[in-house]
Amino acid sequence: MKSYRIYLPKDFNKSYLMTKRFFTLLVFGISCFVAFSQAGPGVYQFLDLPVSSRLAALGGTNVSLRDNDINFAFQNPALLTTETNNTLGVNMANYLADIQFGSAVYGRSFGSKNHFAVGIQYVDYGVFQQTTELNEVIGEFTAKDYALNLMYARTLTDKISIGASLKPVYSAYETYTSFGLAMDAGVNYYNRDKLFSAGLVLRNIGTQFKGYYSDEDGQHLESLPFNIQLGFSKKFAHAPLRFSFTYHNLQQWDLSYQSTNQNSESPNSSTSSNKIGTVDMAFRHAIIAVEFVPSQNFYLTVGYNHRRQQEMNMPGFKSSAGFSYGGGIKLYKFHVGFGMTQFQVGNYSYQFSLSTALNEFRL
Repeated sequence: MKSYRIYLPKDFNKSYLMTKRFFTLLVFGISCFVAFSQAGPGVYQFLDLPVSSRLAALGGTNVSLRDNDINFAFQNPALLTTETNNTLGVNMANYLADIQFGSAVYGRSFGSKNHFAVGIQYVDYGVFQQTTELNEVIGEFTAKDYALNLMYARTLTDKISIGASLKPVYSAYETYTSFGLAMDAGVNYYNRDKLFSAGLVLRNIGTQFKGYYSDEDGQHLESLPFNIQLGFSKKFAHAPLRFSFTYHNLQQWDLSYQSTNQNSESPNSSTSSNKIGTVDMAFRHAIIAVEFVPSQNFYLTVGYNHRRQQEMNMPGFKSSAGFSYGGGIKLYKFHVGFGMTQFQVGNYSYQFSLSTALNEFRL
């Protein structure tokens, strides 16, 4: 009888143990955070806003695409690599109702396997008039959200990397303040020869430590927007096109929303859920995007978010709700990007991004 030997890579055992430890810590961390979490409609929804123009153009999120764009680490910390070393990114957006939000991030690698980044997200809702119940103006107040991102990734093999983010969150609306802590954990697979990458992320695992207000039971704590996301990106070998498919909210099949309508026969409001078919519901978990990428210095992107299209579409009006567009180009030593998203007729969000590799400025 013939005998066969299987030869494994020299670093297989080490990589396997690192992966095993990572997922053990991940499960433990999830258990701890879930133990503190409280049921509720969810707070800190701004954590799911697209942090850059390119992510906005890709439909709002992407956890698989791996290149030199450091902003993707906000979506999946495992996407930090040596290509994001000493890279700085700044982003700003003009959102709906003149709301402003943005982000900034800086990455640093130590060796070829350990990658760090620190970033910040913010949302400024503007200045509001403070009035009495008689509509008398007595002053002004502001509303803002902040999240600090501390990210780490480790390269296990030439194809697999893992990463995690710790995100302290602070929110202040007038005199109401809240503090919480969130965590992201992700893994990325990248096959350079086949121009294929995939990513899996558990986003916003965490809890509020301080709610906006207290009731008879003490602090009123709400859950965070926990989200399991899975994505794939594939570039053609002989064509400058790359497709991305991202699936979100995998922890929850039913993404239908409840609408409250006034019943003409009763003074009380009636709440009902929209009935959504199986195929429609499946597509509401999906975001599809295609990029034209003739080089690393230029791209054009079109994305389609089916859930956004279905929820934002207005019957009787022509709208491209659910579609997003963007492009980017390298000018001198800077990558400049622009993204546009339409939510409803006349409601657009515009985002601008600027990033650079500081190593290029060395003489």
